[in-house]
Amino acid sequence: MVQALPASPTLAPVDGDDEWDGEQDPAVAADETVEVREALVDAGWHGQRLDRWMVDLAPEFSRNHLQSLIERGCVSINGQPAPSASRKLQAGQRVRVELQPTEESRAFRAEVLPLDIVYEDEHLLVLNKAAGMVVHPASGNWTGTVMNGLLAYHPAAASLPRAGIVHRLDKDTSGLMMVGKSREAVTALTRMIAAREVHREYVALAYGRVPEEMTVDAPLRRDLISRIKMAVLATGKPSRTDVYLLGMGEQGVRSISAVHCVLHSGRTHQIRVHLAYKGYPLVADALYGGVPALGLTRQALHAARLSFAHPVSGVALQFEAGLPADLAAAWEQLDLPPLSLPPIFD
Repeated sequence: MVQALPASPTLAPVDGDDEWDGEQDPAVAADETVEVREALVDAGWHGQRLDRWMVDLAPEFSRNHLQSLIERGCVSINGQPAPSASRKLQAGQRVRVELQPTEESRAFRAEVLPLDIVYEDEHLLVLNKAAGMVVHPASGNWTGTVMNGLLAYHPAAASLPRAGIVHRLDKDTSGLMMVGKSREAVTALTRMIAAREVHREYVALAYGRVPEEMTVDAPLRRDLISRIKMAVLATGKPSRTDVYLLGMGEQGVRSISAVHCVLHSGRTHQIRVHLAYKGYPLVADALYGGVPALGLTRQALHAARLSFAHPVSGVALQFEAGLPADLAAAWEQLDLPPLSLPPIFD
């Protein structure tokens, strides 16, 4: 086992950070420092790879992260930058490692980002999310998310579960989302979603001639072959989507239907999977068989209406978001009538 030498008295400062350990709320960050560890290579490690030795020195970090520290110049051998992770060590060498935080640990930090706020009071915020923006930090998207933006816009969100986010939209789905700004509101909104008391309505463009009205009641779960997909499977969770035809146009030899979708459950990719299951994949939804068209490079899906009771006052609220520029242009190419959602709920 590698024995670290006494810690260096000089710690390199880095920016503050927000931490969130999954089960706990994001915490307001204190000043963070980079820990420096040094150790001498003993005879047992002579001829071994540098990255393997580092795993023994800092077992709380993954080997991939430690390799990235070598690439970033955070590791030195006898005062010289380590050339590679595969460098063979020699007994008696002094290795110094600056243990920079992982991308995951940096994820929950405030970032000033453009957020389209359509409603706000002391308990509640409703925003119109842009397509291409991820809601929660995750692998491949540790920055630039809705959560990062909320932590900058509303610093008190750091004390709330998931910064107040109570539901999400897919990265490439645009439209309305609600966010709690107080613990009371977050708790109430979460319960309302579970009780199906929040009404979420979407607009989409789908290939094919969709019927005037259609209900898709089909259970969904993670696809058994591709883990990035969802699928209709008997062992899935109950899922229902009501679909209403808004209009129809033609793109070459293919018909494209504009549809109004009403969720009665909120499963991952629900509308995308349900429509593809019925033979009507969304335009540009490559994951579920919809090829790009009409200038669209992301699935043609927009959260257009959100209806619910205010989580504290109980006042009925309803919000609508018009089509974003890319969907509006596609809508126009199909010569569809102006978007007007009919009332579905009293």
